[in-house]
Amino acid sequence: MKTNLSVFKVFQHSDEYFEMLSNTEFSRKFVLKQVLFILLFTFLYGIVMGSYNGFLQSLVTGLKVPCLIFLSLLICFPALYVIQYMIGSTMTLSQMANVILSGFIVFSTIALSFAPIVIFFMITSSNYSFLKILHVAIFSFSGLFAVKTIISGLSFSCEKKNIYPKLGMKIFKIWIVIFAFVASQLAWNLRPFVGSRDLPFELFRVRESNFYVAVIQSVVQLFTPHPEAKTGEQENKTPQ
Repeated sequence: MKTNLSVFKVFQHSDEYFEMLSNTEFSRKFVLKQVLFILLFTFLYGIVMGSYNGFLQSLVTGLKVPCLIFLSLLICFPALYVIQYMIGSTMTLSQMANVILSGFIVFSTIALSFAPIVIFFMITSSNYSFLKILHVAIFSFSGLFAVKTIISGLSFSCEKKNIYPKLGMKIFKIWIVIFAFVASQLAWNLRPFVGSRDLPFELFRVRESNFYVAVIQSVVQLFTPHPEAKTGEQENKTPQ
């Protein structure tokens, strides 16, 4: 079996990809390869994400996005692996890590593919609330494909390799919800990512409110007319 196959086989040849990862000796070497691609793609997406508010914010966000992904995994992965082991999984640590990382290869690749769309809206619009919602939507959309990929990998290990218990699929679905909560809370503590042009640059913001309230507020602000727009409308209506 060739060991230099691209990580991007997961997009169209998932069975061949997961068959490759089932090789214990190869899976150990493949962890680093996947990590490097995820680091690169999330760094590039972060650069684009933060460029709305200048070079410094762009550089900082480029570092924050990979940190967000890997810190979330570092916090949540041990619990998943220990529980899977307790219910009878015979997957090695590297095999389990590779299956999870394969989802993040998909996540980071899809997210980065949206970079031109993000740049387009940054050029043609200066609506900060819209851009924040856009990034949340891109992360959510990419995340759905990431989960689908991981489930495919675990199903392959369960049905074709018989090294993963069926009960583990249900536990993974619970785990992914926990992971989403951890990642969103961590993202809230690492903010700003986009950075408002109306505020001075800050490495981190004061801890207040929470991620979900902020998203709702951004949606409300998106559909609320700007005060200046209202003033302009009133001036146009004033008799000359």
